[in-house]
Amino acid sequence: MKIISFAGSSEEPSPSHARRIVELVDALASECCTDRVALAFGGYWGAMKIAIDRALERGFTVLIFPPVEKEHFPFPERAIVVRTGASYRVRSVFLVRSGDILIALGGASGTIQEIITAYCEAKPILILRSGLDSDRLEALAPYIDRRGLAELRFFDDPRDLAREVAKILGVR
Repeated sequence: MKIISFAGSSEEPSPSHARRIVELVDALASECCTDRVALAFGGYWGAMKIAIDRALERGFTVLIFPPVEKEHFPFPERAIVVRTGASYRVRSVFLVRSGDILIALGGASGTIQEIITAYCEAKPILILRSGLDSDRLEALAPYIDRRGLAELRFFDDPRDLAREVAKILGVR
């Protein structure tokens, strides 16, 4: 089974961005076999909650890596909660390293940290433009540094992003 890790804002997204997140999950369900792909998230709030709720509706296996500070938070019954006992920053490393690819839904420093971690681990990085701080990384694209470990790829259309995920993972 392949794992798609998600980085996303803990804040509530705008209504238009929330629709794009749902569209992305729907496109992933269409492009990828839901029984061959699991989706991993760092919490159940903000943009991540929208994606998780839709992913469960669409039949995906969902993993949640909450920080120790929020391990007591109520989670969906059908989600697999991985309680690492780690703080926000450390659990982000577990989240990213567990995945085969990283999709960034947009966010601030936490999302940027997860993108940087994926880059350092040479994981494919696909970023849905959101108008949030993580979009600023496009100034560094295609590579964060001279090593060229992983390309930062930015998308406006959630369907294009989903097609690229299926192609990279070979799960059509």
